Amino acid sequence: MEYSVPTLSIFFMVIVALTGIAIPVVLFSVFKKRYKTKIAPFFVGCAVFIIFALLLERFLITFIFTTEAGKIIQSSIWYYGIFGGLIAGLFEETGRFTAFKTVLKKTQNNDRNALMYGAGHGGFEAFYILVFSMISNIVMAVMLNAGMADKLISDVTDEAKLQTLYTTFVALSGTPSFHFLMGIVERIAAVALHISLSVLVWFAAKIGGKSFWLYPLALFLHSAVNAFAVILSKYVPNMWIIIASIYVLSACCVTIALKVWKKYSPRKGISDEKD
Repeated sequence: MEYSVPTLSIFFMVIVALTGIAIPVVLFSVFKKRYKTKIAPFFVGCAVFIIFALLLERFLITFIFTTEAGKIIQSSIWYYGIFGGLIAGLFEETGRFTAFKTVLKKTQNNDRNALMYGAGHGGFEAFYILVFSMISNIVMAVMLNAGMADKLISDVTDEAKLQTLYTTFVALSGTPSFHFLMGIVERIAAVALHISLSVLVWFAAKIGGKSFWLYPLALFLHSAVNAFAVILSKYVPNMWIIIASIYVLSACCVTIALKVWKKYSPRKGISDEKD
C-alpha cells in the first residue's frame, strides 16, 4: 500500500519541532532578564524532569505493567488514567520538593527562582515531547513520500510493533495538517501548569509548617489534570474540546498559584520588575 504525507503536514511538523526548542529558550531568557532569576533553577528543573519523570517514573510504570496488577490497570481507561496521573504527580512533585529542599535551598531568597525552575521543568518536557516526536514523524513522513515504506518495516519481526508502524503510517497520511499544531497549543497549557505547581511546592519547601499542605495540593492537582485528560480522551473524540478543558484546569491552577504567591511572597507580585 502506498502512503503519502501532505507537504503542509511536514511543514507544520517542522514548526512544532522548532517551537519545542523555542519554548524553553524563550522562558529562560524572559525569566533571567525580566525577573533577574538565577540560572541554576532552570537546569535543575530540566534535570529533575529527566531523573524523576523519564527515568524513575518510567521504570516503575514499565515494571508494574508486567505484573497482574498492571494488566488490570491497563484494562480500564479509568484505572489507567488515575494510575498514570498519580504516578506522574507523585514523582514530579516529589522531585520538585526534593530539589527545593536541597540543591536550590540557597536560591530561596528570590521567590521568582520558582518560576525559573518551572520553566526548566516544563520547558524541557515541551522540548522532549515536541522535538523528539516530530523528528521521528518528519523522518518517517519523508521516507513514506519517497516510497521507502518497506525499509521502515524491513527489520521489524514483532507483529505488534508492525501493526503499530502501519497505524502510524495511516495516521501520518490521513491526519489533517493543522492537527499537528495541537501539540504546541497543548504544551503552552502544560508549561503554565508546571510553573504554577512549582510555585506551590516552592513555598511548601521554603516555609514548611502550616504551608507544607501546598506540596500534597500540587500532587493532587497534577494527578487530577493528567487523569482527567487521559479519561476524557476516551469519551470525547474532538481534541480541541479536550485541549480547551485542559486550559480551563491550567487556568485554575494558575489562579491558585497567584493567590499563594500574594500570600507568601514578600514581593509586590510576579509582575514587579524590581529585583
